[in-house]
Order: sequence, then structure tokens, then C-alpha cells
Amino acid sequence: MSASRASWPSRTRELVLASGNRGKLAELRELLAPLGLRLRSVGDLGGVELPEEGDDYEANARAKASAAAAASGLPALGDDSGIEVAALGAAPGPGSARYGGPGLDDAGRTARLLAALAATGSTDRGARFVCVVALAAPGVAPVVAHGECRGRVLAAPRGAGGFGYDPVFQPDGYADSMAELPAHVKNRISHRARAIAALTPALRRL
Repeated sequence: MSASRASWPSRTRELVLASGNRGKLAELRELLAPLGLRLRSVGDLGGVELPEEGDDYEANARAKASAAAAASGLPALGDDSGIEVAALGAAPGPGSARYGGPGLDDAGRTARLLAALAATGSTDRGARFVCVVALAAPGVAPVVAHGECRGRVLAAPRGAGGFGYDPVFQPDGYADSMAELPAHVKNRISHRARAIAALTPALRRL
């Protein structure tokens, strides 16, 4: 759904990210900096409760953005993303951040993913990263954009950059894992970069 130009605050340069993920916050700050937009974490505001995440990227992004905008009084960005592995029936998908249960960190979830893929016995290592971003303002319906990056799952983690499943994801056309790529390259080809690029017209209205 789009919003009219007149619906958005005319002098706002600060947004709230409806997430406490530090890696996501750092990455989005870099992507938004060229637009002159400052991004704050919802955790900095205190007392903002985000809705439980479900199994649909867009619904999750919309709900988080709307909740953060209503609670903070500022425009808010909701981001829901995940990795979809062909041999796992597109799992873990929207459940990527919760894959394997609440006790796992990024490394634990990555190990769980590799084990699940190995257990299938499949030689198909095709995968894609998916991102849906939603931009909401108090009283304004969210504007939504999508992005994806296709590639394959590596046999073992490589690289110390990025976060999440980046060390085991090799984007099509590159010899490096996402975690090995320079930031300026990742910020051009990643699923999140492509979603933000698609959202740029709405962001410029801020």
C-alpha cells in the first residue's frame, strides 16, 4: 500500500528501527546514511512492546513498524528477513531468527541449518535471502518493499563479517561468502540493500 506525499511528516530525519538486532541496526544505518536519515533502535526508547512474529515476512514487518511508530510517535522501519533453503522446503524462512529454539545464537542456528541440510542427503544447496521492509508513521498505513539475494549454502562458515547466516551464504556470481564480502559490496547486493532501494521513494518523502 502506498501513502500520499502529504501524509508523511515533512521535516523528519529520524526513524526508529523496530528491532533489537545490533547487526541489522548497523547495516541499516549504513544503507540509510546517504539519504540523510538517522536510525535509532527501539530499545533506546524503552517501554515499546513489539508484536510476536508469525510465519509471514510482510505481516511481521508491517506489525512491527506500526507498533514502533505508534509507541514512539516517530516514523518507524520494520524489517523481517530470513534464509530459504531449497532442500529444506524453503525453511527456515520467516522463522530464521528463531530456528532451533530460543537458546541458540547465530553460530548455533547456522550449525543447526548445516546439520539439517546434511541430513536431507540432497546435493541441492540453492538458497536465497529474503527481506521485507515496512515504513510506517503514526496514523499512516505502512509502505512495504521486498528484496532478495540468491545463492547457495556453503559446507562450512567462512568469514567474520556480517551477522546471522552470512558466513554460510555464497551469493550468485561471487566466490566469497556474504561474511567475506567488503561492506560496500554487501550493501549493494544484499536482500536488505535491495529492499531499502525499493523503499527509497517513500524514504525520500521523509
